[in-house]
Amino acid sequence: MPASRTVLIIEDEPALLDAIRYSLEREGYVVLVADDGLAGLELERRNSPDLVLLDLMLPSMQGLDVLRSLRARSSVPVIVVTARDAEADKVAGLELGADDYVTKPFSMRELVARVGANLRRSTIEVGNDDVILVGGDVELDVGRHVATVRGIEVDLRPKEFALLEMLMERTGKLVTRDDLIAEIWGYDYFGDTKTLDVHVKRVRSKIERDPKKPEHIVTVRGMGYKFII
Repeated sequence: MPASRTVLIIEDEPALLDAIRYSLEREGYVVLVADDGLAGLELERRNSPDLVLLDLMLPSMQGLDVLRSLRARSSVPVIVVTARDAEADKVAGLELGADDYVTKPFSMRELVARVGANLRRSTIEVGNDDVILVGGDVELDVGRHVATVRGIEVDLRPKEFALLEMLMERTGKLVTRDDLIAEIWGYDYFGDTKTLDVHVKRVRSKIERDPKKPEHIVTVRGMGYKFII
């Protein structure tokens, strides 16, 4: 991993912070650290890291508030760290725009793999600049990474864009959950499928007239999703 890739860790447990920093630096990452939310936001603003690893339990400013502030100004990939049984926090983090999560306790090998997978997916491959996907009132300009719905540009984060692009490339065909996860999060993804579900929910909220009654991204129960016109 090139040393130019920078990871910001926002974590207030000194032993855990040191262990994460050591593991990431050993893989060649440049690591920035903050032990509270306000300091973390300032470091992110001044340094523009490639990825943020954010614990949700922080002093001075809770992690979900930090995430909300980050998403108001940045699309930097964010992996949130949650407690073992904090299911609500996982979902809240994903719905606020986190890209992934890890649950304490976790192995450093898993964490490093998650960081690598999210950095790979956040790098938008440029090519096929003239490819435009159109499905009803949804249009994706792949080269420019621009999405418009009913003539209005909508803000899709990298994984959201990749999810919609994959579905639209296969309009009318089933795309399985396993295929979506493998393509968007990578074959080395360790997590459960809740991350995919929340990303689908976020995309629906941006392109559907009524996200509760989707017209474009429909669920094929027990199998996956398909994009229809």
